[in-house]
Amino acid sequence: MSANTDVVDAFVAAWNARDFDRLMSFFDAESFYHNLPLDPVTGTEAIRGVLEMFFNSASEIDWVMHGIAETPSGTVLTERTDRFLINGQWLELPVMGAFEIDGSIIRAWRDYFDLKKFEADMARVSG
Repeated sequence: MSANTDVVDAFVAAWNARDFDRLMSFFDAESFYHNLPLDPVTGTEAIRGVLEMFFNSASEIDWVMHGIAETPSGTVLTERTDRFLINGQWLELPVMGAFEIDGSIIRAWRDYFDLKKFEADMARVSG
């Protein structure tokens, strides 16, 4: 594994450990996050606002990594199922992610997911 892949593995481990401070340590004022098809955000505070919505809604988090690869340019690609326990029910969201790393900082993070599935699952677990 490369250092970039190690950073992404540590980032996923922070989600699973519900360690929000550690999670936020992967970003800085210039970091970019785009949770497609939602609007992109830039900077620590904007990213914090988006991630808190997911983090605080769940009593447990379990991101399951199905595959991880690194491009020749160093972008780390992940195939995951992001699981969130909300009101005693698991919401499971298939996700494809791309991470651009600079040292230990996530410079750019893009996740691709099915918004309609997410909205239907949120209605089910929130109901």
